[in-house]
Amino acid sequence: MLGQTVRHAIEHVEVFDAPAHVTLVRLRSEEISSLCPVTRQPDFSRVEIEYEPDRHCIESKSLKLYLWGFRDREVFAEALAAEIAGEVMDTSSPHRVVVTLTQRPRGGIEIQAVAERTQAPADHQADPTTLTAETSSDSSKTG
Repeated sequence: MLGQTVRHAIEHVEVFDAPAHVTLVRLRSEEISSLCPVTRQPDFSRVEIEYEPDRHCIESKSLKLYLWGFRDREVFAEALAAEIAGEVMDTSSPHRVVVTLTQRPRGGIEIQAVAERTQAPADHQADPTTLTAETSSDSSKTG
């Protein structure tokens, strides 16, 4: 993405190796828009993304292009905050991310939605093969 001319939204943010000793990154944008799922009127929001990087940081140009992808999407503010937090967690795997989305007033009401995600401790992560085996044995009991 860096150094390239891009004239379209992208589906995922890009990352780079986190510099040593960076413990908190805060990104803000006043330029996020989406559509109201009920009225299809435009909603304008500001977003603050705060995360504690592990091995990767989010590349800011890719974030801008990722956020651009919401301009024609019908989505409630709460779901938008949760989706952005999920994207940050899935793509850059920080220790923790908090997304605060503030939708500008329409009809006199401002909405602020906060979505937070944290990495599960390594000793508490489920083993997918164990889950599959448990699911298989549970389904044989119902037969």
